[in-house]
Amino acid sequence: MNSKEFHINSVEQLSEVSEYLLSMRDEADIIAFYGSMGAGKTTLIKNLCHKMGVTDEVNSPTFAIVNEYVTEEGESVYHFDFYRIKKLEEAYDIGYENYFDSGNLCLIEWPEMIEPLLPEKYIRVEILHGETDDERVILCQVVEE
Repeated sequence: MNSKEFHINSVEQLSEVSEYLLSMRDEADIIAFYGSMGAGKTTLIKNLCHKMGVTDEVNSPTFAIVNEYVTEEGESVYHFDFYRIKKLEEAYDIGYENYFDSGNLCLIEWPEMIEPLLPEKYIRVEILHGETDDERVILCQVVEE
């Protein structure tokens, strides 16, 4: 299994994680971000989108469920936040499969709410609080079911 662990103490260090995730694009287009509230999921996604050349403002789509950003090359990036969904039908209602099957990068916050809908192969990113308030441990791995 392809995996890597990062110990991050500042936002600036997220570039290394973003570069690693982008290098894994040939493995999967779906990246699922796990972590508690305030762990830094959106912050990492902002960094990742910036690395890809997204010029749009990147915000968690808490109420919209999905935001679409466009890179400088014209590539769409989809950012999901499933925190507020109560049942899987809500993901069906937004046509999640059209996004997941598009071949574009899909960045998912709170994937545990839709786990049965995740594809057989995706990249799992788990963000854990470290020993200090500023430290995060970020585990990245390819999941194949």
